[in-house]
Amino acid sequence: MPCCIECINTSEVGMVERCGAYYRQAGPGANCVCWPIDSIVGVVSMRVQQLNVAIETKTLDNVFVDVVISIQYSTIQERIWEAFYSLQDHKKQIRAYVEDIVRATLPTVTLDEAFASKETIAVEIKRGLDATMNTYGYLILNSLVTDMTPDARVRNAMNTINSSKRLKEAAAEKAEGDKVLAVKAAEAEAESKYLSGVGVARQRKAIVDGLRNSIHDLGDNDQITGGRRGASQKDVVDLLLLTQYFDMLGIVGSRPTTTTVYIPED
Repeated sequence: MPCCIECINTSEVGMVERCGAYYRQAGPGANCVCWPIDSIVGVVSMRVQQLNVAIETKTLDNVFVDVVISIQYSTIQERIWEAFYSLQDHKKQIRAYVEDIVRATLPTVTLDEAFASKETIAVEIKRGLDATMNTYGYLILNSLVTDMTPDARVRNAMNTINSSKRLKEAAAEKAEGDKVLAVKAAEAEAESKYLSGVGVARQRKAIVDGLRNSIHDLGDNDQITGGRRGASQKDVVDLLLLTQYFDMLGIVGSRPTTTTVYIPED
């Protein structure tokens, strides 16, 4: 009986049938096959594989979303027979289970909750697939929700809401800042006016004290007054008013925007 050499790639296992019935497994490398009664009818990959499943579904608040689930799986070494003979197309089987789980989970939550619970959805998918695909010889390594995209109009509406919220917060913060500036400016102005008033009061007190002392000295000095009576309190007040009058004229005249009209007394 003639023999043929069949080569199996690394990380793959060949399924050998004899007269249409399963006979043995062929490992990587060269394998001797007694043709025509024996034949390698297929190979099973032992690599870690990834299947991306795109699903369209809606949430509890009636928002349609496109969800992409990535399933990472591999064949169980001890169950290669089940992986090859149990399912006609294991990818379609996995896709069907993923779609069923996602369409049973997402309609129970709102869009915001769906985005917040992506990890929970992934765990539910992995748990459901583990219980099913292990029977068929496949080990589910991981389940990932890699994308969740709502309708473009919904995205634009959400962006508008978030933008309005941020603008409102910014306006409130700006108003609070303006309020603080206004309060501080008012406090500074009040303090400035207070200190200015204190300065003016001290200045006038010093002037009055100086005038009082000068007039008192003049009144006590017989050589200057010629033995006459000293200045009275009225003289002091008149002199103070005259001094303030000249100060007022100086202040008014020093301001470029002031227009003054002097009217004769009579």
